[in-house]
Amino acid sequence: MLNAPDASSTRPYLLRALHEWCTDNGYTPYLAVVVDETVQVPMEHVKNGEIVLNVGYDATAGMTLGNEFIEFKARFGGVPREIIVPVNRVMAIYARENGQGMSFPMSAAKDSAASTPPRPAPARPVLSAVDTPPAHPDAGSDDEPPAPATPSSRPTLKRVK
Repeated sequence: MLNAPDASSTRPYLLRALHEWCTDNGYTPYLAVVVDETVQVPMEHVKNGEIVLNVGYDATAGMTLGNEFIEFKARFGGVPREIIVPVNRVMAIYARENGQGMSFPMSAAKDSAASTPPRPAPARPVLSAVDTPPAHPDAGSDDEPPAPATPSSRPTLKRVK
């Protein structure tokens, strides 16, 4: 029997479940990631220490949603890139079309290492909805150029009961 300290994190399991839910319902799954030195993404697309990634099957190749890392290939401005995101750096997964998804607490120690200031973290993951669509759907379709980022266009999460 596993004790709580020995149990693995629920985050990768919840990420896989919500990714599957988005896909099964025809939605586009997006990840909001806090970027630090452990995250491998195109740094030119990082805004305020964060990046939003389209992780739908149409936008990625060779995706692995593992217990420690999310890995895939995606095109950014037509250039193929290898993406590696530690699961503990994912702050939210949600459907682009309706904002339904889940946010996750970020540890204060990791946030202070990132280029963004630490945020208060909820005690447990909460169901959430995004009030505004992301300003820059970085990975994925080359058909639509990303919308220009504005200070108020940053995705925000809203608790839904």
